[in-house]
Amino acid sequence: MIDIHCHILPGVDDGAQTLIEAAAMAKQAEKEGIHTIIATPHHMNRKYINRKSEIVAKVMEVNAHLEREGINVTVLPGQEVRIYGELLQDYENGEISTLGGDSSYVLVEFPFGYVPKYAEQLLFDMQMKGLVPVVVHPERNQELIQDPDKLYNLVKNGAAAQITAASLTGYFGKKIQKFTEQLIGANLAHFIASDAHNTNKRPFKMMETLDRLEKEFGIDYVYYFQENAELAVSGQNIMKEPPQQIKKKKFLGLF
Repeated sequence: MIDIHCHILPGVDDGAQTLIEAAAMAKQAEKEGIHTIIATPHHMNRKYINRKSEIVAKVMEVNAHLEREGINVTVLPGQEVRIYGELLQDYENGEISTLGGDSSYVLVEFPFGYVPKYAEQLLFDMQMKGLVPVVVHPERNQELIQDPDKLYNLVKNGAAAQITAASLTGYFGKKIQKFTEQLIGANLAHFIASDAHNTNKRPFKMMETLDRLEKEFGIDYVYYFQENAELAVSGQNIMKEPPQQIKKKKFLGLF
């Protein structure tokens, strides 16, 4: 299994702080059946700046340490980019990393409280440059919770979305859990990833999540999300089902 969103690089953001902590995360991941982790440190979120070249160097350091420790997990470069106006310009300048370093997929984070007005245009412009924007944890964005049509429009126009494993298992509360289920049911989610930050408060929870996914939606959904991660990292087109709108009446009735 490939985890496309993880804060395993030590000392660069609010994830692992040391190589020892990074190795502990990798051990936990290995136990959950994860063989490849995309390291996606925060970038341009007003607190952390992690440019592509710095991430690549850190990834090499972590992989060397994991090999010495006998941990059979490979770390690849990536980034969780907070949406900002100069994103494409910085991509052209080599500061933005795609998933795995060689694919066309870029994790894009919105502020938790809202969706910037320029988001739709920027995500369109990214696609015109050959990139595939992947909106991360949309189930935890307050504006998308209130108006899921905004995510529907982004997906309809070519963007993808990644939900967090812990959201489906209820870690962030029942409201977010139910909205996550609706996103899956409406074909508005294309990846499930851990967004793990450590081994305690923000662990991987991937096996638990896939068990729940199979129980609620069937084994085909498990294969769908796993295969999409593999396709993205290998630079291929992911599988997408036609997105559906979440009916407001049904949606609001859940809360």
